[in-house]
Amino acid sequence: MHAPATAGPVGATAGAPGRPVDVRDTLSWLKARRSDEVNQYAERVPKLWEATIEAHRQEVRDAILDTTVSLVNEHGLLAVTMSQVAEQTGIGRATLYKYFPDVEAILLAWHERNTSMHLEYLNRLAAQAGDRPWARLVAVLEAYALIRYHHPRDTELAALVHRPEHLVRPQQRVSELVRALIAAAAKAGEARDDVIPEELAQYCVHALGAATGLRSKAAVHRLVGVVLSGVRPEATVSRSTREP
Repeated sequence: MHAPATAGPVGATAGAPGRPVDVRDTLSWLKARRSDEVNQYAERVPKLWEATIEAHRQEVRDAILDTTVSLVNEHGLLAVTMSQVAEQTGIGRATLYKYFPDVEAILLAWHERNTSMHLEYLNRLAAQAGDRPWARLVAVLEAYALIRYHHPRDTELAALVHRPEHLVRPQQRVSELVRALIAAAAKAGEARDDVIPEELAQYCVHALGAATGLRSKAAVHRLVGVVLSGVRPEATVSRSTREP
């Protein structure tokens, strides 16, 4: 009685009876197929794990910022240590130092986050204020003045983050937005064009910085009105001053 014919190796040419299976060929084929499947999977499926890791890092960073500011407000700037921040945030000191070198760096990052959020808010207001460039400019300047009005005053934290060297970049970013709005308003005949938009934007931003020391929102609105009067076309200003 004859033994049954042995099946040929995977990938062998059909009709070659009696040829033994080559295990190495089979394993090589399986490895190549697995590699193809992995590559296809990587192409089809987004790298969600990278997004998840980045989101986790951002959550940890935000927690560090918020915890540090809370500790500073409670205990004072000089009393807060990196060990306290790590403990209250729920992370190890080694992890904390991967994010920030010291408490001051954390607080400056907190300030940078706040200024970025404020700028996003101002841009959103400008987009929602309608089609008239002047209306967008008014909305942004009023909101910026109120932001300055609500800034904390006479605190250790404010003294640190509001040093001149830390205010240059935030003010530049706001000035760039205001400059674009003034340029659009001037093109529409709603703002003066005898002064370049860059100079008018700097005037607005620096003048509205005085809102920090005002005592009421009514005073803030009056300040905004005074600043806007310097941006209006001269004919409009002259006409408004003659009106009862």
